[in-house]
Amino acid sequence: MQATPLPAPSAWQDFGRSDTAEEIAQQPALWGELADVLEDVRGRLDVFLGDWLRKPEHRVIFSGAGSSGFIAEMVADHLNAQWPAEMRAVHTTSLLTHPALYLQRDRPTLLVSFGRSGSSPESVAAVELVRERVARTRFLDITCNGDGELARRGKGREDTFTLLMPPASCDRAFAMTSSLTCMLLAALAAFDSELAWPQRLHRLRTLAQLGERALADWEAPVAALAQTPYSRVIFLGSGPYEGLARECALKLLELTAGRVVALANTPLGFRHGPKCLLDADTLVVMLRSAQPLARRYEQDLLVELRRDGIAGRVLSIGPQAKDGEPAEFALAVPAMPDPWLAPLWLIAPQGYALLRSLAQGLTPDNPFPDGTLHRVVQGVVIHYG
Repeated sequence: MQATPLPAPSAWQDFGRSDTAEEIAQQPALWGELADVLEDVRGRLDVFLGDWLRKPEHRVIFSGAGSSGFIAEMVADHLNAQWPAEMRAVHTTSLLTHPALYLQRDRPTLLVSFGRSGSSPESVAAVELVRERVARTRFLDITCNGDGELARRGKGREDTFTLLMPPASCDRAFAMTSSLTCMLLAALAAFDSELAWPQRLHRLRTLAQLGERALADWEAPVAALAQTPYSRVIFLGSGPYEGLARECALKLLELTAGRVVALANTPLGFRHGPKCLLDADTLVVMLRSAQPLARRYEQDLLVELRRDGIAGRVLSIGPQAKDGEPAEFALAVPAMPDPWLAPLWLIAPQGYALLRSLAQGLTPDNPFPDGTLHRVVQGVVIHYG
């Protein structure tokens, strides 16, 4: 089946009456709006965090479920390297089942919750669990929905700060797109110790400009890529991009209702078994790091895979290399840490997932009309004990 050509960003709003398409295309504009939001609240946010991050005995847990959990994975290690406090990513889906592995009563803990709706049962239960099991707690809720349960329950509490994203980031469609990139950038800006606030806000506005360029430059390549109906796609990423690779795979799985199998791994881990999946019907996508050491490992695998010729196609997404190294989806970017650049690299996989969904005859805004999956997860029973 032929894929529908990807439209210009200005036309996405009306494209197939698709909220998903509009929400992918609106991301750069929302990143600029996010800078304005953070400029307004930065003083109150700094007061709330105080000296919490400067104390080694303190802990910060970044948490969410599904795509929101992948945000936690993308930011935690990067920020952990900047502060004395211990920072780690723990999915709510792990925190709820094995709380004793992650929580200590006498270890002061700040729970940073990511939630598009702010009403998923795991997100709400994780807050209550931490409050119950830890003697000294704080809660930073980064959410897109001012009417959600996280925002409602945190209102008026001295131990809670609700950081609301621009209203349009609360995606109406099934898949998280603009909600994810806004919450990711909000967390990086809130906790970054390497830049003063004016520089952080400038970085957000720079990313907004780069995002507009990516939408325009990658329109035709994404549409062309979607013409070949690969039945299996493998995303590879290292460091913070392990979480990015998982998010790319999940987006493709969700929007194609599982008809296109999507997997994620690391460039080095891929050789340890998963490489056996390669065949002519498999697309491999390498998410390139901006870090020179990581790029050398990535390049070694790219050369190997292209030389072997087993995969249907091998391509890469990432910063334009100074040495002219070819990349199918590349962008000239200023020096930034990998997590800050992740929203740019997501644009191409999001657009690809959208087109593969349409090619399957699905409705991207609701790929599961039978109710198998829902925008806000259902059927979760919270157990206590």
